Amino acid sequence: MSISPGPSIGNATTPRWPALSWEERPWESSLPPDLLSRSARETLRQPYRAAVVPAIADLDVHLPRAAAAAAEGASALIRDFDAEAGGDVAPFSAILLRSESASSSQIENLTSGAKQIALAEIGEDARRNATQIVGNVHAMQAAISLSDNVDGPAILAMHRALLESTEPDLAGRWRTEQVWIGGTGISPHGAAFVAPHPDRVGAAVDDLVAFAARDDLPPLVHAALTHAQFETIHPFPDGNGRTGRALIHALLRRRGLTRSVTVPVSAGLLVDTRAYFDALTAYREGDPATIVHELARATDDAVTNGRLLLADLRAARGEWRARIRARSDSAAWRLVDLVLRQPVITTATVQRELGISHTNAMRAIEHLVEAGALEEVGGRRRSVLWQAGQVLTALDGFAARAGRRGLGQL
Repeated sequence: MSISPGPSIGNATTPRWPALSWEERPWESSLPPDLLSRSARETLRQPYRAAVVPAIADLDVHLPRAAAAAAEGASALIRDFDAEAGGDVAPFSAILLRSESASSSQIENLTSGAKQIALAEIGEDARRNATQIVGNVHAMQAAISLSDNVDGPAILAMHRALLESTEPDLAGRWRTEQVWIGGTGISPHGAAFVAPHPDRVGAAVDDLVAFAARDDLPPLVHAALTHAQFETIHPFPDGNGRTGRALIHALLRRRGLTRSVTVPVSAGLLVDTRAYFDALTAYREGDPATIVHELARATDDAVTNGRLLLADLRAARGEWRARIRARSDSAAWRLVDLVLRQPVITTATVQRELGISHTNAMRAIEHLVEAGALEEVGGRRRSVLWQAGQVLTALDGFAARAGRRGLGQL
């Protein structure tokens, strides 16, 4: 094999950071030759070029003043939003985590309405995309719960939580095959990006984990660079993007930038996915500042959108509480917060979550139906469901705003 240097940095204002280098590897095709054209057979006989990821564990990080300032401003926004939402942490932490998971999935073109996601969460038959998004919710939950020690087993646990219900054969395992982005599914020849050969994944992940363990970098900068390095390694055959964005939240929580809620930064990245992917490309070419700028920009959009979502939900909660006619010790009051975070319910859901009998669950549901908070709908399994239409509308509105450019100017 041969290794060649990556592109040089021509802009003197861009900080020095090691670019990728490339190595040639032979390609062994499993396709019968008679199914390929002559030109395709000739292409597959040629070696392909795979990335060689530089070690970053002990590198000094020097950013231009503008990037450092953007990261500092975004960090202040995250702290403020975490404090604001944390006052209602019971319902809103779950809502924000689900919204972040849905936005992260949408970056991978996995889209679903809020109702479908809610159905999947309670075990009702739902479309495959919704089931995959719920897997991403589990990955985000794992990222937060394992944030004290962001190591190899923790990353594998995030990936396992993401894919165990849809792709169990791949879940929680480092890849053993070559992967690439773009081009064709036949071979990595002509791909936009060819990740490192699988025999380099182990060492690259060890280096990444050592970098993630540092505490001498500003938290948002640390999260951005860890994420970009992870995406460059691409250590899994599938689910790298969603796992890598869960990793952002693990770093933000480990470094104490968030304490109560998941700030929906993927919703900010979704506003301009081209800029996000371009920033990852720039990182691979030796420019760490662009991905820091992009995460800072996404934070601004995410906090704007998140505040609108919480305002909608708080308004709905206030309206319901004003209309509920129940005793002060009624489970109806606790049910309000439950349907904020789980907007489609069954009586079994209410019994389990509130620890009450079927009779008391039905009474609480009836109070919320009378208050206009819930309406009865049919389930796919002939079960009776109730949904909170205002919550579903607010969540779908959040998703729609996340797909718009210039959200921070709203």
